[in-house]
Amino acid sequence: MSEPLLSIRNLKTYFSRKGKEVRAVDGIDLDVFPGQIVCIVGESGSGKSITSLSVMQLIPKPAGKIVDGEILFEGTDLLKLNERQISDIRGNEISMIFQEPMTSLNPVLTIGDQISEVLLRHRSITKRKALERAVEMLQFVGVPRANEIIKEYPHQLSGGLRQRVMIAMAMACEPKLLIADEPTTALDVTIQAQVLELMKKMRDQFNSSIVMITHDLGVVAEIADHVVVMYAGQVVESADADSIFEDTLHPYTQALLASIPSIEETKDVLYSIPGTVPDASDFPIGCRFAGRCEKVQSSCLEKMPELRVVKPGHFVRCDLV
Repeated sequence: MSEPLLSIRNLKTYFSRKGKEVRAVDGIDLDVFPGQIVCIVGESGSGKSITSLSVMQLIPKPAGKIVDGEILFEGTDLLKLNERQISDIRGNEISMIFQEPMTSLNPVLTIGDQISEVLLRHRSITKRKALERAVEMLQFVGVPRANEIIKEYPHQLSGGLRQRVMIAMAMACEPKLLIADEPTTALDVTIQAQVLELMKKMRDQFNSSIVMITHDLGVVAEIADHVVVMYAGQVVESADADSIFEDTLHPYTQALLASIPSIEETKDVLYSIPGTVPDASDFPIGCRFAGRCEKVQSSCLEKMPELRVVKPGHFVRCDLV
């Protein structure tokens, strides 16, 4: 396999809250290869979105800070670049689709102006050429009446169209890496399926790598090449998509899969994982999933398990495996 396009090593992103240290992302490793779709899954509070914001260097300051680790993009550590250098990469070589298109789009600028802004920042082209490119990108992502839509404002569009606009904007400069944070949230299943097909189309046409953050394992099964399961700021399992679904090893991943409704069996009550994700300012000494794990043993409470290889390409953070 080729060298990773993105390689994250021991990333730690902490926040300060009422005098306490909040370890939102606490030492994760992650590789993304060219043309690969990697899905990061886990409950709210697992550190998924903070990981993506760390890559984009968009951690809110001064409350948040990357305190350790490396984020290597094509061999260059993004954490060692200054703001101008990061700005040249952000939106150009690495783009991001944010979770809420309504709040991410500027309500007082037309769709055409917002897509053009990206192109004018990173390409030596005229405003006219930028608008033409904006129309092309809107057509590429399946937006009808693209020549008219560029003159409209975000509030005039449906949720599905706004999401397509966000994708068009993110792909305008044909980035090598696209990060999508819950891109199908709040969309109906038909539009969700269209968005997933669109992301596959982008990967195939532009050879872009995609990191998708989601809590929906149905989305993961549909699109992922590789799956990274996060819990309480750490990676607990990492493997190719087939292994995650067919040979699940970590109790947390098993519990997530057990929570999915099945059309093959009827249940009066759906399974849910007991308890909640522990507070990031007060993690337990041992395994962070121990308090919710049905297989917990006394040793799990005393020592933090290491993320280790259990078979080629399959990593698990559990001493019981």
